[in-house]
Amino acid sequence: MSYRDRYGSRYDNFYGAYVSVAEKKARAEKERKKLEAKGGKLSPVVPAGRNIAGTFWGKGWCENLERYSDYSNRLPRGRSYLRNGSVVDLKIEKGKVSALVSGSSLYKIEVSIKPLEEKIWKNIKKECAGKIASLIELIQGKLSSNVMEIITRKDGGLFPHPTEIKLDCSCPDSAYLCKHLAAVLYGIGTRLDFSPELFFILRGLDHKELIGEAAAISAITEGAVDAETLAAEDLEDVFGVKIDVPRKEMGKVPAVKTKPATIKKKPSKPMKKNKAKSTKVRKTNKN
Repeated sequence: MSYRDRYGSRYDNFYGAYVSVAEKKARAEKERKKLEAKGGKLSPVVPAGRNIAGTFWGKGWCENLERYSDYSNRLPRGRSYLRNGSVVDLKIEKGKVSALVSGSSLYKIEVSIKPLEEKIWKNIKKECAGKIASLIELIQGKLSSNVMEIITRKDGGLFPHPTEIKLDCSCPDSAYLCKHLAAVLYGIGTRLDFSPELFFILRGLDHKELIGEAAAISAITEGAVDAETLAAEDLEDVFGVKIDVPRKEMGKVPAVKTKPATIKKKPSKPMKKNKAKSTKVRKTNKN
């Protein structure tokens, strides 16, 4: 016999009435449809597989949170909420994440992230100089172990420290990190799996300063792009780099047009002897 079966309502009064997974999913779906019917544009977050995140940027975000005792004890409560589709909306912008989480009610969440200190950003750029070959490597997280260590380190890395994060939820839970906030923090990692460029937007960073535009264009001209996984226009939208490659030619090495070098010759002065000869000819013709 379970504790719930033995003590019934006393268990529910202390921990809250039990809600099945199916009921949680149905409740979240109901809230989502209700908001969309009112014209709201939602961006729900649900992990694609068993893991919350699977890419470098998504996993890096989640692992960074889990290594801090401030969060590690309460984060697990948010995993089931996220997997059940309770995060019905999550939007990432510069320095802020706003979300809606379905629970016993619909709760509004706001996570504020302080911008990375300029001193730390300069140091990271200096250490990573020349070590990231292209935008493709950066966005896909295909980086050397040295660069990964620089980016993910606990002190002086790109990922935020708890002191740089401010959390706010409209639920009545007085805990600093409630299950709704935990679901959103994990949801950020899931979102970064699909849109890693949002990490730089969230932290208020210009990715071009980390890699350099010239290296990005070089990677494209060397045929580093797989047309089926990353189209040129996607890179333009994400990183603001103009890539002039026709759709039919994606995956091929585009011809590079170069102007032939021109050598400017310095005009030579006529010799005195020639000048005298030409003068004599003129006089002869005149006679």
